[in-house]
Amino acid sequence: MHGYLLFLLHAHLPFVRHPEHERFLEESWLYEAMVETYLPLLQVLQGWQRDQLPASITLTLSPTLCGMLQDPLLQDRFSRRLDSLIALAGSEIRRTMLEPAVQALAADHHERFRKLRQLWTDSSRDLVRAFGQLQEVGRLEIVTCAATHALLPLLASHEPSLRAQILTASHDYRRCFGRDPRGIWLPECAYVEAVEPILKEAGLRWFALESHGLLHATPQPRLGIYAPVLTPRGLAAFGRDPHSARQVWSRTEGYPGDPRYRDFYRDIGYDLEFDYLQPHLPSPHHRGFTGLKYHRITGPTERKELYERGAALAAAAAHAQHFLESRRRQVRELGPVLGRPPCLLMPYDAELFGHWWHEGLEFLDLLVREASRHPGELRLMTPDDYLRAHPTHQVAAPAASSWGEHGYFEVWLNETNDWILPHLEAAQQRMTALAWRFEAPDGLERRALNQAARELMLAQASDWPFILRAATSPDYARRRVTEHLLRFNRLHEQLMAGHVEAGELAGWEQQDNLFPDVHYRLFR
Repeated sequence: MHGYLLFLLHAHLPFVRHPEHERFLEESWLYEAMVETYLPLLQVLQGWQRDQLPASITLTLSPTLCGMLQDPLLQDRFSRRLDSLIALAGSEIRRTMLEPAVQALAADHHERFRKLRQLWTDSSRDLVRAFGQLQEVGRLEIVTCAATHALLPLLASHEPSLRAQILTASHDYRRCFGRDPRGIWLPECAYVEAVEPILKEAGLRWFALESHGLLHATPQPRLGIYAPVLTPRGLAAFGRDPHSARQVWSRTEGYPGDPRYRDFYRDIGYDLEFDYLQPHLPSPHHRGFTGLKYHRITGPTERKELYERGAALAAAAAHAQHFLESRRRQVRELGPVLGRPPCLLMPYDAELFGHWWHEGLEFLDLLVREASRHPGELRLMTPDDYLRAHPTHQVAAPAASSWGEHGYFEVWLNETNDWILPHLEAAQQRMTALAWRFEAPDGLERRALNQAARELMLAQASDWPFILRAATSPDYARRRVTEHLLRFNRLHEQLMAGHVEAGELAGWEQQDNLFPDVHYRLFR
């Protein structure tokens, strides 16, 4: 019996744009992901299209990520970043003349950056359009997300915020891709029943859940997580397969921890002289990742061995074979019990492939190419394709859930970040009051109302409480939440007083410039 593999890569980054600085450290989050994940993923997908492989996957491009990828300022800065990486790799080839093994690695970096620069040029610097073209030929299903990746269950008590997050995302998807989205990645796979009426209003057909969100559905699904259910409102809910997740994500069992793979943390940005590196660092005043890494994981020790590309690719090939054989065994065991081909949903953060796990995209490419040689066993398709082929499913109401630690919402609401929620709740009520108050605003008032909606949605992003909980960049996260709420409150005061400061408004529009078609009335 055959089975269905549904790969879902979730590509998202918070909106970070600082035109007031020539180089800003947190903007490097975008540039690193573009160099290490988004452009290489485009290369892989174009290879599948060139070779006409019978496989397609699903990709979330979150609205904030699309906004940054299409921004001319960030595009210019990324072009300079690529040029800088090519120059740094060239300097490294010269610096390591007496270290042949290291020089070969520097040369590999130089060649890789040069090819990415050519792909960036060939794509007219528009990755949203490039991925959209692959969707048009059926290689890819692109799905949307909440507008600013807000944790929707924390907005459930304020329906206008749910509507604004979901409908703004749907409208922005239409602007980017010229069509309506069919599926949505609920941020953090976080589900509560209150989101469903708005998903239905947006015309969405399916969403993904963490395993227990489906296993604890009412009534309990007869096929477990190995087929979607239809909710009482007619939306399809797919549950994550924990077995395939464990092989990739697990700290102890996961493939990315293999000692042959490239070490993420060992980077020349922390190893070499600061003055030598300074022109190429993400921030001119701080050390940071350059992307040039010469060492492999080696093991749980500070001493790292040099990276060996051939050994790493052999590991990726072995892991791809192991992953496929595990799925074949899973399908053989499940099929007779279920009485139908099992459907395995496999969602991952896109940035795992290439960025965190350098060889992850080679793993994915090898896996897909091997599976395509035996299409009768495992069929790679998208959730939308699956629903077209299998339109009839059990009706069940999913349970509240997320894929965060402990399975619910405490990552985004705990002692490190719970101060945010009361401020958000007050601003949400004020935004709805503004949306009802201004029936026929003049041009300046309309701009202020729309900017207030942007600032509120940016403050609602799940990224900031997550960063505060993880303590990775807590000062920046705290600053971002505070700034967006202060801007919102300032706009609210001006609108209520009947006097909008045009210059101040223009500055905020220029800095927080995403969602050109946002409409404040969604907050009614």
